[in-house]
Amino acid sequence: MLCVVSDKAKGKTSYTILGGGPAGLMTAHLLARDTDARVTLIDRASRLGGNAGSFQVEGITTDYGSHRFHPAAEPEVMAEVKALLGDDLLLRPRHGRIRLGGRWIHFPLKLGNALKSLPVPFALSLIRDMVTGPLRRAPDGPATFSSVLLKGLGPTISKNFYFPYVRKLWGLDPDHLAVKLAERRVSGSSVSKILMKMARMLPGLRSETTGRFFYPRKGFGQICQTMEESARQNGTDIQLETGIERIERDGNTVTAVITKDKTGHETRHDGSQILSTIPLTALLGAMDPPPPAEVIEAARAIRYRGMILIYMVLETGQFTEYDAHYFPEVSIPISRMSETKNYNNVTAPEGLTVLCAELPCDPGEEWWDMSDEELGQAFCSWLGGVDLPVNVPVKSVITRRLSHAYPVYDIDYADRFETVDNWLESLDGLVNYGRQGLFAHDNTHHAFAMSFGLADCLSPDGTFDRQKWARYREKFSHHVVED
Repeated sequence: MLCVVSDKAKGKTSYTILGGGPAGLMTAHLLARDTDARVTLIDRASRLGGNAGSFQVEGITTDYGSHRFHPAAEPEVMAEVKALLGDDLLLRPRHGRIRLGGRWIHFPLKLGNALKSLPVPFALSLIRDMVTGPLRRAPDGPATFSSVLLKGLGPTISKNFYFPYVRKLWGLDPDHLAVKLAERRVSGSSVSKILMKMARMLPGLRSETTGRFFYPRKGFGQICQTMEESARQNGTDIQLETGIERIERDGNTVTAVITKDKTGHETRHDGSQILSTIPLTALLGAMDPPPPAEVIEAARAIRYRGMILIYMVLETGQFTEYDAHYFPEVSIPISRMSETKNYNNVTAPEGLTVLCAELPCDPGEEWWDMSDEELGQAFCSWLGGVDLPVNVPVKSVITRRLSHAYPVYDIDYADRFETVDNWLESLDGLVNYGRQGLFAHDNTHHAFAMSFGLADCLSPDGTFDRQKWARYREKFSHHVVED
């Protein structure tokens, strides 16, 4: 039997939000609190928060990889998160390390540490790249991620850090990655800019938040948990373990979403606007009738990069003093390792800590089908190879597999995305946004900014200001990832 949820006859504004990650949750929180509309939030998972959530491993709160809330967040976003968490939002010093030239160097880079720790040949090459930068020409041929970095940063840091790192993250050669990735992923586009960032870390020049980050006392997922509590308290109907059967449209107007819960019960959501944060490929796949053939073809070529998160519980209170380690070198398959207890400076439970390794990997690749035990053994071996031997007992190993960890910005992605995005933007009654919806390699605070922008474009009667949204979209396109 099909249950129909509709407020059209009552003349009440109604929003159906697809996806309960950061963008969807912030939207539900804002709309439920600030409007009298009916808000429904649908997610196929058993919990909300997506990859911005947290969970328990042996009594330790752990995140889905390394997460921070960056001071670079827009003022209204920062104010909202501070209001939600209060004293539970901690301002913490960044204390990580990156491995370059076989040596460990503080990250974010500090001038004194870099001068002391960088291998002399590496440092001399950086100085040469900085001096010759104005004379450097871009490589011949069409612009790519590779050519832009070689022109701006020079060969030393490009070939020793960025190029091997992006090969891990996206599984593609830098020559096969788009310029857009360099624009969104590399904040220091020249050696001189990197040196300026390092100089701003010096005492007397740094602000209160320079070299620091915000982190919730109870794990990064506390932000989403607090928004969920607010949304529920303000009347949001949250439906978990509920999948999207189809999205019905009449020409260019989306009319309803049909969902099915874990019991097999179907519901028709017939409201003012459908607000989608799910992967745009999944959104297109649910359309009834299907999109035009050229849109389907473009969507099939759009790729996401997967990732395996390996959690290793060690019988020690602390493995290292560092919150995160970065591994650009090709000798180790993981890209980053974090130790959550060092993010919020907790000690309980005594005698245990958790390391989380991020292993970029797609379904079907070598690592994807390995057992947790096999991946744990490999993790230990990798750490031993970079002077981080595991000399304490391993209590347990668990993994989480993410099929849509990062959007892949290959050379042809822009044309494909534009074909899909233009068609979705032509539909009335549907707004596509969020990191997964806009195929954006963004931080969590960027996802929240999208929610604020979206809420600003919705009128009390549920109509959507497309012109204003276009201006927000232009702003979103210039987001740069904070590491």
